Amino acid sequence: MTEVMDAIAGELTKYSLITAFALIGITVWFSYAVSDRLTRGRMHGSAIAILIGLVLAYIGGYLTEGRQGIADVAIFSGIGLMGGAMFRDLAIVATAFGVRLEEFLKTGISGVVSLFAGVVLSFIVGGCVAYAFGYQDAVSMTTIGAGAATYIVGPVTGGAIGATGEVMALSIAAGLVKSILVMTMTPLVAPWIGLDNPRSALIFGGLMGTTSGVAAGLAATDPKLVPYGAMTATFYTGLGCLLGPSVIYMIMRAIV
Repeated sequence: MTEVMDAIAGELTKYSLITAFALIGITVWFSYAVSDRLTRGRMHGSAIAILIGLVLAYIGGYLTEGRQGIADVAIFSGIGLMGGAMFRDLAIVATAFGVRLEEFLKTGISGVVSLFAGVVLSFIVGGCVAYAFGYQDAVSMTTIGAGAATYIVGPVTGGAIGATGEVMALSIAAGLVKSILVMTMTPLVAPWIGLDNPRSALIFGGLMGTTSGVAAGLAATDPKLVPYGAMTATFYTGLGCLLGPSVIYMIMRAIV
């Protein structure tokens, strides 16, 4: 029996990238099942999957005393490649190509203003929180501020400007907290902010930005509003990835 297990482990380690795809697939399937059955979609499956990933990363780092989380376990080493910059940037570009600019422009000046206001405000809030907790250099403040925008913008910005793994992990955690808050609080505040029509959904998506949080929150409010909010939220992610490592970082360096 031991020989069989060793042989299986050897094959899984040999084809580590395929193992990584299988593990991520199982994790995502489980996360969406939990989302549907336990939260009735109020907590999006992607948020649950990220939470599981953070727990696994902690376990992997703790067991191996390594620096790459679960990827430090030999059998799961392929996750280091799958979760690296190459696949991450491919996913971001694919998302950006899925949005039509002419559709976004139909929102008018209010949609454009909400988009820029949402991105800048998130960076400011995240940067101030980072400064308050002792991360007072421009790289850390920009990266954590980017994470406050979304958990995708955080590691993209951090990777571009040379942030440490610890800071990028914090940026992902900040984005995850924001996503969960948006998806859970949206149905509660919707009546108070007039979130009941496509135009307001477009503006809401531009202000909040976290696509998974906005989509789940609007689904719990009114499923018909999801495409509108998700569209501007997707633009938000692309804009954050563009401005974070460039304009915002340069402004942060000038200030700090």
